[in-house]
Amino acid sequence: MKRDLISILDITAGELDQLLATAARMKEMRRKGQPHRCLPGKTLAMIFEKSSTRTRISFEVGMAELGGTALFLSVHDLQIGRGEEIRDTARVASRYVSGVMIRAYRHSTIEEFARYATIPVINGLSDLEHPCQILADIMTIKENFQKTEGIRVGWVGDGDNVCNSLILSSVLTGMEVTVATPPRFQPPEEILRRARAGGGRVRVVSDPREAVRDAHVVVTDTWVSMGTEEERDARLRAFSGYTINADMMDLAAPDAIFMHCLPAHRGQEVTDDVIEGPRSVVFDEAENRLHAQKALLAFLMQD
Repeated sequence: MKRDLISILDITAGELDQLLATAARMKEMRRKGQPHRCLPGKTLAMIFEKSSTRTRISFEVGMAELGGTALFLSVHDLQIGRGEEIRDTARVASRYVSGVMIRAYRHSTIEEFARYATIPVINGLSDLEHPCQILADIMTIKENFQKTEGIRVGWVGDGDNVCNSLILSSVLTGMEVTVATPPRFQPPEEILRRARAGGGRVRVVSDPREAVRDAHVVVTDTWVSMGTEEERDARLRAFSGYTINADMMDLAAPDAIFMHCLPAHRGQEVTDDVIEGPRSVVFDEAENRLHAQKALLAFLMQD
């Protein structure tokens, strides 16, 4: 039976632990120069509606290091860019490749593709979730604290797709998540309901200092994501006071780390001294996209 990763909750807590252990092992093997080619002859199609740095590089390099091949497919180069049905593309791709990663504007696009595909489908980002980013984030948190249970996470800024996946991941990790955002930009109620129904510990507040106070992990994201550029000025006004700066980091736990999925806009959601400071782990976090996704690819595609 094929498996997909459309939402972070498409895996269980036990499977998350398995993925993290595999990712850590692959990271160490890579550091030692030891091959780990567990996907020989496999091909991953990577369909991009949105531009990408980390997602494209990490999946493409990851497949190569696992012994497989990755195909970069811009939606503008495919017939779906000219109106071909998603369901038809999914069924055709299933005859050619071993798996598909899609980075799409609408979550429903990925859901439809997965519904008609007979091969594993991975959500590389949608407007609702970014589960691959959260796998890397959890890996980074575990590297720093050797656990996730009871870790306090303070999210400051837009209640966006990364925030949604972080909230849902509390069901699997035992992390306590506090989200600080203006009312208009709060995470969807359905995301909060799903997390709480699964036992996740999540709070939503408006004061960023309340979210950061005593947090082990302080995390933010860009205030103007792809697809919201026309709201730029309104968003910058709405998020005034939500910038993560040194004073705000001083409210966090003494051993707190700062995380950001990148790209970062210094002087907006975070100041330069924080993202470049000793508490920042953003480039470890970015690197872990590679290791976590290699573990995911092996989990979904290995015979």
